Amino acid sequence: MLFSSIPFLYYFLPVVLVLYFAVPFKAKNLVLLATSLFFYFWGEPVYVFVLLASTLIGWAFGFPIDRYRGRKASKVALIGSIVVGIGLLAVFKYSDFFISIVNGIIAPSAGPAEAPIRLLGLALPIGISFYTFQNLSYSIDLYRGNAKLQRSLINFATYVALFPQLVAGPIVRYTTVANELGGRKHSFEDFALGASRFVIGLGKKVLISNLLGELCEIYKRSGDSSVLYTWLYVLAFALHIYFDFSGYSDMAIGLGRVFGFRFLENFNYPYIASSITDFWRRWHISLSSWFRDYIYIPLGGNRVSKSRHILNILVVWFLTGFWHGAGWNFIAWGMFFGILLIAEKNFLLKAYDRLPKAIPRIIMGLAVMLSWVLFDAASITEALNRIGLMFGFGASSLVSEQSLYYARSYLVPLIVAVIGSTPFPKRMVERLSGKGKGELALTFLQPLTVAVLIISVTAYLIDGSFNPFIYFRF
Repeated sequence: MLFSSIPFLYYFLPVVLVLYFAVPFKAKNLVLLATSLFFYFWGEPVYVFVLLASTLIGWAFGFPIDRYRGRKASKVALIGSIVVGIGLLAVFKYSDFFISIVNGIIAPSAGPAEAPIRLLGLALPIGISFYTFQNLSYSIDLYRGNAKLQRSLINFATYVALFPQLVAGPIVRYTTVANELGGRKHSFEDFALGASRFVIGLGKKVLISNLLGELCEIYKRSGDSSVLYTWLYVLAFALHIYFDFSGYSDMAIGLGRVFGFRFLENFNYPYIASSITDFWRRWHISLSSWFRDYIYIPLGGNRVSKSRHILNILVVWFLTGFWHGAGWNFIAWGMFFGILLIAEKNFLLKAYDRLPKAIPRIIMGLAVMLSWVLFDAASITEALNRIGLMFGFGASSLVSEQSLYYARSYLVPLIVAVIGSTPFPKRMVERLSGKGKGELALTFLQPLTVAVLIISVTAYLIDGSFNPFIYFRF
């Protein structure tokens, strides 16, 4: 079930809110768990059992990890939790990828029908990458002594399956919500702030991301290989994926606030970053910090030899790319960032200090746009062809009639998206809120804006059909 869908907005969510606030606190987690499982069952009726198994295993391993902490048995239990969790993820997400590699080695010229090993053809359970990492963060933090054992299966399952962040993040660590699982507060102010945040995210997703996503799909189907059209696609996709994922994160954070949970921010205007290092402090913060704390630092971080430090970075970014998808283009995408980060840490950041501030930002922007070409391509070959078209290699023309038509047609949404990806709108609101008349105007404008967004989104969803979430496939 999509957040940006009529069934969710006008059937599921109202029913959940009524049930949740009607029951006493002791029953609230049970309501959230039951409705979250129904939410997942709606889209994954079979794979809900994978979610339940992963949750039960993560909870069960917690007991020996906690009971024998400081002893070998605790470490064995931790390893068991990691192996089972990653094993489930590997079977569903990566099995066909590895089988294809083996087939390519054994019989490189064989077609799919003649391949020595048949592909399993398993569908990817929605959100498995996210809830697997949440389970692992609990086990690891419990082993380290940073988290307390959760004895209640209902509370633990609520943490893992909580529908606001279940299928596309952000990756919420157990330590972030541990206290709120057992005793959170509710207020009208939190409800209002959460609802507003949800509607803003909904508007970002439906009214901006979906529109730019349509342009990307039109480009792919067009066969037009002009330079302008390719750049138009690259810019549209960069904004499309930002508003798609940050919009979903806004909705998740907003819904969490409505139910009394304080999820951490997941985006901080990444496209104004001054470097790739800065970009990854701002983009998908919950994922980059997860890899930092559970992979990079345990490997030794930067407190090792230079060669080992480089290896640590490459390992982390290989895994980051592979986490996003079982494909060589995702691995190349991760390694591309790894190499750039190594270059920045060793000499580029020092060189940036001697350059005008605009130049490092331009370099960052170009690098990120090139990375999105890799990310969105079906193969590395397709990505390289599109990158070549950006710079005129193999292009049919510099400008085509079709590219001019779509540039004019999508000019306003692109301008709105570019401005919306910066802190400018937020700063304008903050400045107005500090003034007497401005603050009074905002008192009326804020609820009016929320109402207009809801009406506009509803109209789009009733009439529109393009409404995917990019990160559902991870």
